Amino acid sequence: MSVTLDRKVFQSSELSRQPLPVFEAATVEPVEITRRDDDTLVLMSKRENDARDRLLELAAQIIAITVEDDPRPLGERCADVFNWMWALDAVDREQCALDLIRASRASFATKKAYLAMTELASWQATAAALADGLTNQPIQWLEINESVEKP
Repeated sequence: MSVTLDRKVFQSSELSRQPLPVFEAATVEPVEITRRDDDTLVLMSKRENDARDRLLELAAQIIAITVEDDPRPLGERCADVFNWMWALDAVDREQCALDLIRASRASFATKKAYLAMTELASWQATAAALADGLTNQPIQWLEINESVEKP
């Protein structure tokens, strides 16, 4: 089974005769289906295709933000597109913008959409937590020394 899952290229005749190994490999990552007299096809999961679509959408947004002629800081320009970023303070907005750009570049270079999507989700969760009132206030521990019986 590991031999099949390591493969990334299959012939169309393999897909016709024994589709299960091809489908199993395609659930892990996109596979190529070569055809004798036509273009090679790519078979991938809907999850993988959706992740690529989200990455392309993120890329379009980031490109638009970075090339626009706007003198405001990058974090503010990003927050205009990603409204949840307004829950972050100015320093975190700048860091978030830089982290999203770097993670997106890594995703493009490695063809691993999850790198950018994870960074995006992480910052969104941080913004949501801050909006819910979570702060960096030190925890105040109660100084009660009370003995309890064994359960």
